[in-house]
Amino acid sequence: MTETAKTKPTSGHRAPTGGLRHVIFIAAAAAMGGFLFGYDSAVINGAVEALRDRFTIGSGTLAQVVASALIGGVIGATLAGRLADHIGRVLTMRIAAVLFTASAVGSALPFGLWDLVAWRVVGGMGIGMASVIGPAYIAEISPPAHRGKLASFQQAGIVIGIAVSQLVNWGVLSAANGEQRGEIAGHEAWQWMLGIMAVPSALYGILTIMIPESPHYLISVGRRDNAKQVLLRVEGPTADPDARIAEIEQSMSNERKPVFKDLLGGRFGLLPIVWIGIGLAAFQQLCGINVIMYYASSLWQSVGIDPSSSFFYSFTTSIINLIGTAIAMAAVDRIGRKPLALIGSVGMAISLAIVAWAFSYRSSSGGSVTIPDAQGTTALIAAHSFVLFFALSWGVVMWVLLGEMFPNRIRAAAVGLAAAAVWATNWLITVTFPSLADWSLSGAYVIYAVCAALSIPFILRWVRETKGRSLEAMSS
Repeated sequence: MTETAKTKPTSGHRAPTGGLRHVIFIAAAAAMGGFLFGYDSAVINGAVEALRDRFTIGSGTLAQVVASALIGGVIGATLAGRLADHIGRVLTMRIAAVLFTASAVGSALPFGLWDLVAWRVVGGMGIGMASVIGPAYIAEISPPAHRGKLASFQQAGIVIGIAVSQLVNWGVLSAANGEQRGEIAGHEAWQWMLGIMAVPSALYGILTIMIPESPHYLISVGRRDNAKQVLLRVEGPTADPDARIAEIEQSMSNERKPVFKDLLGGRFGLLPIVWIGIGLAAFQQLCGINVIMYYASSLWQSVGIDPSSSFFYSFTTSIINLIGTAIAMAAVDRIGRKPLALIGSVGMAISLAIVAWAFSYRSSSGGSVTIPDAQGTTALIAAHSFVLFFALSWGVVMWVLLGEMFPNRIRAAAVGLAAAAVWATNWLITVTFPSLADWSLSGAYVIYAVCAALSIPFILRWVRETKGRSLEAMSS
């Protein structure tokens, strides 16, 4: 490679320099993938009943439609690690943005149920790719002292996406006189809900043009001078990029691009650190957080709360989610990852147990469902408490840990496998909840409470603190 080729700019932008301010912009741009994940997760909540009516489907089929994006998420997360190591982190994000945009348009204008599902799978692939690349890219480009806070942008993007989608849903429903199938400019309200996601999807694509490639990737493909330029921009003029490059090169010495077999080893097939990452991913979802996100309105209506109030409570949980995420972002680099996770696990287990107790008073008579006022109020408070404890801990901490905990030589592949576990577990929880709720709504929350409690010994025994350590130090 010639010197001219080696020193060409890493992107076509002229974004402002300034160390931390610049890296904040970069992290926020990468976290737009998280925003789209959150938006897609919550927007379907506003369209559930319209889809049931439009396509005349039962609860089982409806659950599959809701969960179809998660199948795409598994595929995208599985492919993203290797793709990012072959073509770069930023180009992989651009591909995800194209998939997001195509999915939004296709989902809004389906010919039938079959292609609605197909387009949601396509969007899920984009989300799965972004869920892998976002944390890994942010971790690689962030200064160690600020990495935890910047990595938490991924979860901040998710919860902001949830809140924005619910506001969009509310606005669309208002324009359609409160009817999910009400017409606006020739299309039904639910179509607008799903189609509007094309706007932030396109913005994500534009932002990826304005951010540099990861210095770790640039060094891995021999573009050392480009990596030096990036490090100067993100760490400021007082940084020592040559020392950082030497540190990164040392950690990458005698290494090659990771493949799946690099994750193998130990008594149980995979390397122990990979199993820990998968465990973190699974526990984050097994507590049932996405039951709240996907089925919130239907959930509250199932215990006798009227539809308009149930939509309001769905929005208030997103506000609590934002508050908890802000707390986590402020605390993750001060308190540490492990203590926050423990606080969250204890709080979630207690909150879920209270929800289970309250829902045990649910009763039905003559086709109507009711719950005593005291238990209903308790369930609402406990459910909001659960969301708060999740948001201030596991919602942020898991993504931060996945971006930090793996050695350089396997990071992209390992994060990809762990993110695939997030999507697979999310899918499992999503498709089983309707059947569990029919069996026993209270029993479903007992299961989630037990899973939250089991995460406590898992953290104590196997999770290492990564606060303040460089990625290279964790490779040893």
